[in-house]
Amino acid sequence: MSKKILFLTGDAVEVLEVYYPYYRVLEEGYEAVIASPTKKVLRTVVHDFVEDWETYTEKPGHLLPSHVAFADVDPSQFDGLIIPGGRAPEYIRSSEDVPRILRHFLEADKPVGAICHGAQVFAALKDRTLFEGRTLTAYNACRLDVEALGATYTTDTLHVDGKLVSGHAWPDLPGFMREFLKLLA
Repeated sequence: MSKKILFLTGDAVEVLEVYYPYYRVLEEGYEAVIASPTKKVLRTVVHDFVEDWETYTEKPGHLLPSHVAFADVDPSQFDGLIIPGGRAPEYIRSSEDVPRILRHFLEADKPVGAICHGAQVFAALKDRTLFEGRTLTAYNACRLDVEALGATYTTDTLHVDGKLVSGHAWPDLPGFMREFLKLLA
């Protein structure tokens, strides 16, 4: 039976951080399911780095249909979880269904990938013991979010800690997906 990967996201997801992993999962022959707060067509954004800016720029991206609402997700039906970045993580983490979904993947020790701002979603979990002794990376502006989890932040652009793969930003997607897919094999 084909493996099934859940994508946890919403409006303002970074376009490369959702489309690249989505198509890589499909390319491997796995089923890819995009979940969002409500089942709808999501609006993605394009983040880019500009030399003279101290942060990134943002422009509208492509439309992306989600397949299922968070409330309808049965995480036991999935083999892995990917959390793309962008601005989506800052608001989806407040969904009442997100802790239930996250807890399942972390406690069942299934592969979890979080890239860029995706690590912000982990703040939905009140139980910080799930991150004690763990090391993650994320976009540098998310360092305080990672440390607030009780995890160690690394400046490495790609990090694997057990079944948890984290990446700094979209330029790190090739390594991020390589490591995530290794964990699924």
